[in-house]
Amino acid sequence: MIYAISDLHLSGSVNKPMDIFGGRWENHAEKIYENWNKKVKNDDTVILPGDLSWGLTLEETLPDFIFLDRLPGKKIISKGNHDYFWSTVSKIKEFFVQNGITTIELMHNNAFSIENLVICGSKGYSFDSDAAREHNDRLMK
Repeated sequence: MIYAISDLHLSGSVNKPMDIFGGRWENHAEKIYENWNKKVKNDDTVILPGDLSWGLTLEETLPDFIFLDRLPGKKIISKGNHDYFWSTVSKIKEFFVQNGITTIELMHNNAFSIENLVICGSKGYSFDSDAAREHNDRLMK
C-alpha cells in the first residue's frame, strides 16, 4: 500500500508546538504515531512531501527523523517550504547513516518503483507568462 501525508511539522527538539493553532492540534505527534501504526505496515510506503520538522538544522531534526524512522513502512521525503534544515542530498544521506536512520529515502533527483507505479518529484511551473514559458523552454532542452 502507498500512503502520503505532508506538513507533519514535528518539533522534537525545538519549542514550536502545533497546539498554538488550536485544541485539535494538542498532542499532534502522538496522534500521528497512533494513526500511522493503525494503518501502515512494514511493507507499505509513505510519501512525505515536505514540511517535516520545525528544526532549522539537521541536528535539530534528529528527534523528528528518529520518530519517523521508527514508524512502520518505507518513507520517501521531499523538501517543503518550511524545511529549513534541508541542505544537500549528500549531507542528509550522511546524517541518516551517522544516526542509524534506515527507513527514509530522499525524493530529490530520484525516482522509486513501488508496486506498479513510479514515484518521482518535479517542481511545478506555470506556463501563463512569457517568463515562465522561457524558463520552461530552457528546462526542456
